[in-house]
Amino acid sequence: MNTLHDSSRNVLESFLNYMLIERNFSENTRVSYRNDLERYLLFIQQNAISLESITPNQIREFITELYLTGLEPSSLARNISAIRSFHKFLLSERTTSLNPAENLHQPKQARYLPTVLTIDETLRLLEAPLLQKPQGKYFLRDKTIVELLYATGVRVSELISIQQQNLYLEAGFVRIFGKGSKERLVPVGSAATEWITRYQSELRQGLSGRNSGDYLFLNARGKPLSRMAIFSMVRQYAIIAGIEKQISPHTFRHTFATHLLEGGADLRAVQEMLGHSSISTTQIYTHIDRSFVKEVHKTFHPRG
Repeated sequence: MNTLHDSSRNVLESFLNYMLIERNFSENTRVSYRNDLERYLLFIQQNAISLESITPNQIREFITELYLTGLEPSSLARNISAIRSFHKFLLSERTTSLNPAENLHQPKQARYLPTVLTIDETLRLLEAPLLQKPQGKYFLRDKTIVELLYATGVRVSELISIQQQNLYLEAGFVRIFGKGSKERLVPVGSAATEWITRYQSELRQGLSGRNSGDYLFLNARGKPLSRMAIFSMVRQYAIIAGIEKQISPHTFRHTFATHLLEGGADLRAVQEMLGHSSISTTQIYTHIDRSFVKEVHKTFHPRG
């Protein structure tokens, strides 16, 4: 039995609409929550229990099953968050009389140091699109993309959503719409500004078509670029640049933050530029900074 009953699907849709209208959650979060909660509701259905009668122990049993499938800690935490929010909603709507997930706790997630490029690796990666110049005109768009990723530290989802009306190049800013539709102004340096201007005048006009809208970055068919297109592009240029680390567009974000902190930037300023709601999220980069300093000392100090 792999199909939800209509009653379960209806209450799920009500919750997801609430997430959209009342909580202003992003579409990505809603999609993730839908998948997580469909799996949870199927568990309830297959065990012949109900939303009203399910107990905290039965919810923990479900979480244990997820854990045993090898689910990543971050995904496990999101599942728990979805279940807690769902049951809180059911209680507020008087669909149920109790909240069995009220005391459900998030697992401690392992902290890890994300992959960061050195200055030399960054410069090689930024130059890689120029090595493609004889092979096609898209080097200009690709060069602009990698410059902007490093200049601003934006997420790839934010990058592909940038519209030309969001650019304030004379003032040196770009308006970014982040998670939960939060917007922020991020500074853009002169190098990225010059490449954006050149791309707009020399290439984008030729790519633009009826499906382009005002989106800044377009593919050969005049449509906005996808996340996967950016991911493939970055991997391709990493190979050309001779970088052996496993990198993705998000590596630019980690590198942006780390290089700023290594240069003496204020942590809260970096938090603002990254769009982190909590400074504790940004503080992981201070760990990278200290490990970097330790490595430099070990390598170059006579008594290291």
